[in-house]
Amino acid sequence: MIKKAFREVFTRENLGDFLIIALGCLVQAIGMVVFMVPANLISGGISGLAQVINHMTGWPIGVMTLLGNLPVLLLGWRYLGRIQFAVRTLLAVFLFSIFTDIIYMIFPDPVITEDIFLNTIFGAVIMGIGFGLVYIGGGTSGGTDIIGRILDQRLGIPISTAYLICDTASIILGAVIFGWELGLYALIVVYISGKAAEVISEGNSSFRQAFIISDEHDKIAQSIMTDMEHGVTILHGAGGYSKSEKEVLYCVINRGEVNALKKLVAEADPNAFMIVGHANEVLGEGFQKNKYYE
Repeated sequence: MIKKAFREVFTRENLGDFLIIALGCLVQAIGMVVFMVPANLISGGISGLAQVINHMTGWPIGVMTLLGNLPVLLLGWRYLGRIQFAVRTLLAVFLFSIFTDIIYMIFPDPVITEDIFLNTIFGAVIMGIGFGLVYIGGGTSGGTDIIGRILDQRLGIPISTAYLICDTASIILGAVIFGWELGLYALIVVYISGKAAEVISEGNSSFRQAFIISDEHDKIAQSIMTDMEHGVTILHGAGGYSKSEKEVLYCVINRGEVNALKKLVAEADPNAFMIVGHANEVLGEGFQKNKYYE
């Protein structure tokens, strides 16, 4: 069984994912060592606790991060889901820990700036990019993600709330040690790094989805397919008040095509009801290939 699981995970197809995870861990480590630690900014989660321990004892941050994650990984193994996901998470935790201490060995004093604002912004963005790359590779950053899953499944606490609880706990501890002003900056780090990770892993919302309700739905659909060369899905609906049947057009377009779509719809039916919203990620024919992990 173990050999079978090993063969399923360590395949040539997965090599690219492992390299992306490794790159993400390296980027995270750079953000941590160059910007976060010199400014005493807590990154949240177990790595944040490792920063506090390092400040008080001098013990390596990477080693402390790895040791802090081990019991959580063992406890949360059953909550990691598929073997593919579990192995990627283990790899991410191990590589981040190793890279962090190696960078310290090579550059024992890697300070670029002493400006707290610059350290906050660049540290958060760089670490967020690293998180995003790890997510693209199919892994997670370890501790906080696992604890969040356990709290969600055992206590019914939403994962987003669980993340907030875990990060807040380490930030409060860091604020007690480093000062409350730095604690406030650390909250900014957590927020910005999360947003940066979303942009990297889910895209920058360059796609838009549109719902169109019109009596000229056939004409509009044909124009979208011929003039804009996009597919259209026809949904069958009914008015909540009138109960009359309505045809609803649904399509996905690029951000730069929104005005062209508006013009096309207005020419066909100036009274058409139209909703345009963001689509974080679009998978399928004509867009990005869907990548599913067994």
